[in-house]
Amino acid sequence: MAGEDFNPVRNRRSGTSSSACGASEKDEMQRRTEGERSSQTSSNGRVDVDHVITRKMQLIAEAEQLKPAFMKEVDSHFTEFVDSLIEKSVILESSTPASTFSSASSEKDMHKNRSLRAPPEHGKIFTARRSLLDELFELSHIRTIYHMFIALLIIFILSTVVVDFIDEGRLVLDFDLLVFAFGKSTVVAYTWPCMFLGTFIIPYGLFHQWAQGYSNSSHRTIRSFFYGTLFMLFQVIGLGIGPVYVAVAYALPPASGFIVMLEQVRLIMKGHSFIRENVPRVLSSAKEKSSECVNSFYGLICFLFQVLGSLFYSYYIFVRLCIPQFRNISQEPFNLRALVLCIFNSILPGILIYFLIFFAFLHCWLNAFAEMLRFADRMFYQDWWNSTSYANYYRTWNVVVHDWLYYYAYRDILWLFGKKFKAAAMLSVFAISAAVHEYVLAVCFGYFYPVLFCLFMCFGMVFNFVLNDRRKGPFWNVIMWTSLFLGQGVIICLYSQEWYAHQYCSIKNPTFLDYMKPRSWTCRHVQI
Repeated sequence: MAGEDFNPVRNRRSGTSSSACGASEKDEMQRRTEGERSSQTSSNGRVDVDHVITRKMQLIAEAEQLKPAFMKEVDSHFTEFVDSLIEKSVILESSTPASTFSSASSEKDMHKNRSLRAPPEHGKIFTARRSLLDELFELSHIRTIYHMFIALLIIFILSTVVVDFIDEGRLVLDFDLLVFAFGKSTVVAYTWPCMFLGTFIIPYGLFHQWAQGYSNSSHRTIRSFFYGTLFMLFQVIGLGIGPVYVAVAYALPPASGFIVMLEQVRLIMKGHSFIRENVPRVLSSAKEKSSECVNSFYGLICFLFQVLGSLFYSYYIFVRLCIPQFRNISQEPFNLRALVLCIFNSILPGILIYFLIFFAFLHCWLNAFAEMLRFADRMFYQDWWNSTSYANYYRTWNVVVHDWLYYYAYRDILWLFGKKFKAAAMLSVFAISAAVHEYVLAVCFGYFYPVLFCLFMCFGMVFNFVLNDRRKGPFWNVIMWTSLFLGQGVIICLYSQEWYAHQYCSIKNPTFLDYMKPRSWTCRHVQI
């Protein structure tokens, strides 16, 4: 029986061996055939060039077909690898008391925090990383797009110089628009240090005095109310009313007004976040330290130079594309046709200004300050241009402001009223953001024309729910870009019309209602 059992096994092995030998013989025959074909085609030193070229083109076509799937797969795996690496490093560092970064205690919690952010007892996670554009500019394809924008700036400069030379017979390099926009700079030079030093000294001094005697105080509630009231008075009067009074009383031009008002908003946010972050630590007796930093003097100069270049870019966009269109707006009747043409003609300068605001402020200006302050985390924005939903666009356009609104507005509203009010909390955050944007524009322009507020609260809210994170694919990215183009056209058109209406149709001794009513709807006086 043993022999009978062994024979099938042996037969199977021999069959396997014979099949392997057969396969090897087939391979050998195939190689011989190909060798014979090769020897036939290369006989007498001649090569079948057409066959080689055809085969090469087929291989290139196959490679091109495989490239998108290969790059998508590599990008997906690389993103997962980097995310996993960051999560693990944060988890390891969170076990150290003196860690710079705050995190949850397990990978499960970290996965949850990716969508819900950090829990109340933890802060924002910081890590040393470059801005996205700095990484993308290392790719020649993206760097070429940057060069195209530089070439467009050169074209704007040449067109302005040539037209001025034809009209005036000489080169006109007075930059009158920039001089006007940044006028009364001495007022700004006096105002900004007062705002900065006040924010630097008063919130910290009040917090230090409160925290120093809080643990030993027998009237903690009264002590907290007293110092909290002093801090709120500083926020409202010192940083709130003071800069507005300066901007209105001295009639600061638009750019100078923007410097004061944007710094006001930034310093108010800084003061609030400082108190909001440190008070809970005193209450829970928590202590943290940080020491991560990078800096480069060359990087600082480069970023500041790009900011200056962006200012001149904006100057030529307004001179060549905006001022000629709106200078004689008072001579044209205000009707639907004129409004539609104005909006579509304003899309190009609007979207260029939009790109410049992003590049000059969110990339260059913030990176310049990061270089000066040796701040390593440069994620001031993400790839908002790839967004297929407005929900993702709002999260990635301005990460700094979004995170502030999330941590100190949205999350605090949920803490006060409960998680059932998520929609109300989101609506409140939209209202705060829209009101602050319109507030800055109203003070800087000298009139109230709530175009941006309506776009935020109406279309922004609708798109946030309609174009949500479930929308994927290139089609929705096209829809998002189309709406952005139209939105920038509406903003440039309506605000420019209102600006020139206030210049041409000024009112003596205007009342408060005169500043609230749109003057461009009725201004038809010829005053050129």
